[in-house]
Amino acid sequence: MQFYTKTHAHYCGIDLHTKMMYICILNTSGEMVLHQNIATDPAKFLKLIEPFRDDLVIGVECIFSWYWLADTCEQHGLAFILGHALYIKAIHGGKSKNDKLDSEKIARLIRGGNFPMAYVFPAELRPYRDLLRRRNYLVHRRSEVLAHVKLTNHQYNLPAFEKHIGKKGNRTVVGDSDPRNHIVWGP
Repeated sequence: MQFYTKTHAHYCGIDLHTKMMYICILNTSGEMVLHQNIATDPAKFLKLIEPFRDDLVIGVECIFSWYWLADTCEQHGLAFILGHALYIKAIHGGKSKNDKLDSEKIARLIRGGNFPMAYVFPAELRPYRDLLRRRNYLVHRRSEVLAHVKLTNHQYNLPAFEKHIGKKGNRTVVGDSDPRNHIVWGP
């Protein structure tokens, strides 16, 4: 695992959600210079961090809504790092957990050189990765449904299907006149 160890004048930890984001900025001595909850709006975000932009690193935990923030930081020349969600949870897990504390913990992990990094996938390749992930999910769901149909057939001790029902051409159409192709549900 790789940790972020570069030094900066300011360290920004963000607890990011779909509609709101809690921002905590620490200076080099660890003093909190900003701690605020704002809407997830690039213009508001850039305006809020404006006084600290000279030497600022922005870190966020890897969740599904980080793309826009990474792209905004890249467009404006800001250092952006993505934290590995599983390892961050292992490092700063505690009894108290809320957005305000999480943003501060992320900023402190970055400042202390203990921020576990995840790969920031390039913007031009993200649609392909997302497409493959969604396809993988749908393939798994399809397999589960087909297995469920077969198990239900066995549950009622019905004869096994003559053809592989995973293939579209082998499935029965309602109203098929050939009784050998009918799937009978129930006793």
